[in-house]
Amino acid sequence: MFSSYASMMGYIMIIKPMINTIIPRPVQNFVFSYLKSFAGSRSSTLTLTIDQLSSMYIPEELYDAAQAYLSTKISPNSVRLIMARDPAEKKVKLYHSHGEVVSDVYNGIKLEWRFSASNKNNTMAEEYGQSYQGDFQREYLELSFDKKHRDLVVNSYIPYVESEAKVVNNNRRILNMHSYSHVTQKWQSVNFEHPSTFNTMAMNDDLKRSVIEDLDRFVGRKDFYKRVGKAWKRGYLLYGPPGTGKSSLVAAMANYLKFDIYDLQLASVQGDAHLRSLLLGTKNSSILLVEDIDCSVDLPTRLQPETETTLPLGAFQVSTPLTLSGLLNCIDGLWSSCGNERIIIFTTNNKEKLDPALLRPGRMDMHIYMGHCSFEGFKTLASNYLGLSDENDDTHPLYPDIKHLIDGQVLTPAQVAEELMKDEDADAALEGLVKVLKRKRSEPEKCDDESKMKKLKEGEKIIADAEEAIADAEETLRELEVLTPAQVEDKEELVDSQYAHVMPALLSGPRLMAQSGFPGFYRGGRGIGPGFRGRGMGFRRM
Repeated sequence: MFSSYASMMGYIMIIKPMINTIIPRPVQNFVFSYLKSFAGSRSSTLTLTIDQLSSMYIPEELYDAAQAYLSTKISPNSVRLIMARDPAEKKVKLYHSHGEVVSDVYNGIKLEWRFSASNKNNTMAEEYGQSYQGDFQREYLELSFDKKHRDLVVNSYIPYVESEAKVVNNNRRILNMHSYSHVTQKWQSVNFEHPSTFNTMAMNDDLKRSVIEDLDRFVGRKDFYKRVGKAWKRGYLLYGPPGTGKSSLVAAMANYLKFDIYDLQLASVQGDAHLRSLLLGTKNSSILLVEDIDCSVDLPTRLQPETETTLPLGAFQVSTPLTLSGLLNCIDGLWSSCGNERIIIFTTNNKEKLDPALLRPGRMDMHIYMGHCSFEGFKTLASNYLGLSDENDDTHPLYPDIKHLIDGQVLTPAQVAEELMKDEDADAALEGLVKVLKRKRSEPEKCDDESKMKKLKEGEKIIADAEEAIADAEETLRELEVLTPAQVEDKEELVDSQYAHVMPALLSGPRLMAQSGFPGFYRGGRGIGPGFRGRGMGFRRM
């Protein structure tokens, strides 16, 4: 047997160089591939290959999704794994290495994943059009299964892998806060580590529940938005007094959805075209935030003329500032469809100052009023800062007093939180809060008393001036009884000029006295009432 094997190998060594010399290499490859495909056609197994890089040498999204999905199926018996850390993620990641095989089951179908890598001499084109020759490691995944399940795997299993990978990546990733930089002319980001969540928000429970349900409905209706022909976006308007938690709600929404935040400062936008370029630089599954939109910039309308600016050389150039029309087109026009799963949030302290065009449905779909702290919000804050239970209303003996005092527009959540932070002892902190609430409650009553006293003094002064004017008028009447008609006319002109400074007070007096509840004069048809009549004025004693 050994001699036969040695003889066969000798013949092969002699024949192989002859075949390479006589038969060209392309012909050999064609024959080998034909024989291989002929042998493989009898197999019932289909193998799909997913390369790490696409044909344009950019990362393949499907490969990354499969990597993330299979990282959750690492067996404890694995002997070799790849460990890596991504700066945008919280923890290190473990991947299967070359040659590892992972089995999976989907709807009763058995599937097998295999990790492979090969070193080949390739030409790799870079972004700037220059090509480089070198050895590059080609990594790819092989997915094998029975041929008869091809449609189910391609149309159902692969989308399932992508959706599961998205959940895995969202749990791993670190959120980013983006802000536009004039120096680099692009968005710059920092890690977004705001701890606010819906559990820590001092909001009404019904309002909190409705916001969460609206967010869940939005992210789960991709096919619905496509079917009805609308861009997959949602607009929220957060309005209310300062310190009511508008910014904290934005952070809670970002943490809940795992969305990045793009903080857009309208004052830094140079025009409508610049705004469009900024929005095109944002990623999908993100929040576009415009805070204090009522005072950030004065948006000219299309009816206002364009402004002219003087250039250094003395030439004039018509500038194109950011307009309301340009902003509306970006959030609700054709440009709003250049992206998916995006949320637009406007915040303001004065809703009534906003243009109605910004507020209509389709632009700001949900208006959320962030008001003063309610008792439900106080319980949440007490649980966060003092560790008290928020399940019932009698957790602490001071809760009934606080429930009675905090009702209404008394304190904002920020003011309540500030009082609770002054002492770590729950009793001392709540006692301090009760004192503040009582003081705030007494301030409006004190203001009402002061306004009443002011009105009383104003009314007494008006009455005194009116009585003095009436006395002078009666004296004039007595003088008129002994005068001729010509003298009477001259005397009336004298009366009109002498008491002209009293009439404005008299004419405004009845309105003030009616507000303060004092008896006085009543207004007649042309004057205050019948009685003495001069030129267009008259008096009547009550």
